[in-house]
Amino acid sequence: MSHVHVVYTHPGNRGFTREILDAFLGGLEEAGHTYTVSDLYVMGFRSELTAAEYERESGYRADAPVPDDVAAEQARLDAADAWVFVYPVWWADCPARLKGWFDRVWTVGFAYKGPGARVVDKALVLCTAGYSIAELEASGCYQAMKTVMLTDRIGQRARSSEFVVFGGSVPGKDANGAERWTVERDRHLAHAAALARSI
Repeated sequence: MSHVHVVYTHPGNRGFTREILDAFLGGLEEAGHTYTVSDLYVMGFRSELTAAEYERESGYRADAPVPDDVAAEQARLDAADAWVFVYPVWWADCPARLKGWFDRVWTVGFAYKGPGARVVDKALVLCTAGYSIAELEASGCYQAMKTVMLTDRIGQRARSSEFVVFGGSVPGKDANGAERWTVERDRHLAHAAALARSI
């Protein structure tokens, strides 16, 4: 059994992104895994670096203290065997609050330039999108998003990592006149639960 820390970033408590989170957490419970969740909007997590935080990072001052909210997030990450990020795709990236989470939580001495956090077994990125994967690939956005999340933000901090887009949430009909989203939604939720069970 594994312990999983989930970072969830969405301003609403309803909608498809929340359904993905709930399906994933249900899969974890079915498999007997334990988990913690940082709901960044509910927590009111501040995404902007203060001047003091910037000075710590730009001066590579790993011995300087970090803010309490950052230390709490780092402790949750340290306690986990896997990290999972759940968010909607906005303008070909994660929401600003999650970007700011990386800016603040990936500190010198924790995420780089020093012993840092222990390497987790797995990092999993689950994001929802209105566009289908085919549309995101055609525009180049899929490759760009995957590279940024898995290469830059996750990097060598996990032994393995995976980037999953649950796309095509814009309503429409297929060639047979059936609602595409009804079928896609159920398939995506089942996939999210299966990913959780397989951690």
